[in-house]
Parts: sequence; structure tokens; C-alpha cells
Amino acid sequence: MPEQSKLAKALWISAGIHIGAIVILALGISFEDKPTFMPQAPSAPAIQAVMIDQQQVNDRAEELKQQKRDAERKEQQRLAELERKAKEARQAREQEQLKLKQLEVEREQKVLETQKANEAAKAAKLKLQLEQEKAQKAETERKQIEQKRKASEEAAKQAAEKRKQEEAAAAKKAELERKQREDERKRKEEAERKQKEEAERKRKADADARARQEQEMADAMAAEHSALSQTRNKQVMSEVDKYRSMIAATIQRNLVVDESMRGKSCKVFIRLANDGFVTAVQTLDGDPVICRAAKNAINKAGRLPVSPEADVYNQMREINLTVSPEFN
Repeated sequence: MPEQSKLAKALWISAGIHIGAIVILALGISFEDKPTFMPQAPSAPAIQAVMIDQQQVNDRAEELKQQKRDAERKEQQRLAELERKAKEARQAREQEQLKLKQLEVEREQKVLETQKANEAAKAAKLKLQLEQEKAQKAETERKQIEQKRKASEEAAKQAAEKRKQEEAAAAKKAELERKQREDERKRKEEAERKQKEEAERKRKADADARARQEQEMADAMAAEHSALSQTRNKQVMSEVDKYRSMIAATIQRNLVVDESMRGKSCKVFIRLANDGFVTAVQTLDGDPVICRAAKNAINKAGRLPVSPEADVYNQMREINLTVSPEFN
């Protein structure tokens, strides 16, 4: 920066000198006490000399400007290079500091690991010592237990031998008692078996006699029921036929006929309530005209004759009739 300031100051001084020379030459100022009268002819070269100096001043000024620009550019490059090197140095310093920190951390970690290893070694040594003491104590206890076990086994062996003898005697006695009980049980079972056989024979004879009596009664009742059922069925079918005829007559009374219906018929389905009320009418097959007339006649009647007896009504609650117009 001081060199750049000196260069600018020199440029300004040089420019001032040249500009002052140009002004003096242009005005023709003389510092003599008396004015000097110059001939008219040489005026042209004087003017030319002034113009030449002006061009030189301009060239010199441009050269100085270029030098100034070059100097500024070089200074900027130098400053940029210094900044780059400073940045690289700063980064290198930061990296070095980071490495130093990492090395410090690793050193501290190694110190801790060494401490832990020493403590672990001490603990392992102490543990080994305790385990050796414990093993010695356990070996002593094992020997004592082994001695006790051998003494117990000997006592148990003697007790087992004695128990074996006692068990053999008890088993012999028990076997004798078991045989006696077995013989007594067999005698009782034989007596009970004979008694049960006699009771079973008597029960079976009584059951066979009772079964024959019941079968005879059932056969008699079945025959009577069959006879009554056949008689009732005949009566019911007779009643059904009677009421079917009454229903057909009722439909004929309400049937509107003409000559075009002669010889034609229609099959209808009728559902009746227990009081004879018509709950449904459906034409099944036949002449459409007859079918419409039959349906109208049934609906017009509203109620048809039904038997008050349940078994007769059950046979005719749903009936199919063939309606054919009758002509007088």
C-alpha cells in the first residue's frame, strides 16, 4: 500500500509539470522584465512544438495510467496471493490444531485404557486369588462331604439289607394272605354269579311274558286303530267330496256365463281359512275367459263352504277345482 501511494503521487506531480508547461507554451508567457518581440514567420513552428508536446504529455499520461493500472492489478494479484496463502496457512493451522486435539484425545483415551487395563489386571489378580481360596475351601468341604457320604452309604447299605429281609418276610406273609383272600373272593364271586344267573333267568322269563302281553295288546290296538282310521278316512273323504261339491255349486251360482263359454273350462287353485274365507285364488290352466269369470265368481262369493271338523278342513284348506259353465 505505501508503494501504491508513492506511485500515485509521482503520477500527479508529473502530470502537473506537463500541464504547466503546456499552459506556459500556449500563452507565450515570458518571465523577462521586457517583452520580446518575435518575428511573425516562426509562429508556425512554435505552434507545432506546442502540439507535439501536448501529444507527448497525453502519451505520457496514458502510459502513466497504464502503469498505474498494471501496478494496481499486480498489487491486487499480490494481495489475492497473500490472502490465498494466508487462508491456506489458516486452514493448515486449523487442521494441525484438529490433529493435535485428536492426538490429545487419543492420548487421553490410551491413558484411560491403560488405567482400565491396570485396574482390570488388579481385579483379575484379586479374583484369581479369591477363586483359588474358594477352590481350596470347596476342596476341603468336598472331602468332608465325601467322608460323610461314604459313612451314609455304609449305613444305608446296612439299612437296605435289613429292610430287604423284612420286606421278604412281609411279602411272604402278604402273599399267603393274598391267596387266602383270593380264594375267598372266588368263592363269593361264584356264589354271586350263580345268584345273578338265576335272577337274570327269572327276569328274562318275566320280561318275555310281559313283552308278549304288550305286543298282543299293541297288535289289538293297532288293528282297532287301523279299522277306525280307515272308517274315519272314508268319512273324511266323503265330507271333503261333499264340501267340494258345495264349493263348486257356490262358484256356479256366482259365475256369469254366455254361449261362447260352452264346452270350455278352467282349473283354479283356492286357499281357504278355517271359516271359509278365500285367502288366495290363482288360475292354473284353461280358457282365459272362463278363468277370469271363475276368479270373479270366487272373489264375489268371498266365503266358501268348509267343514267345522279339523281333519276335514285340513284336507280342503288348499284345493284345485275345474270350473266348467253349466247351461240349463
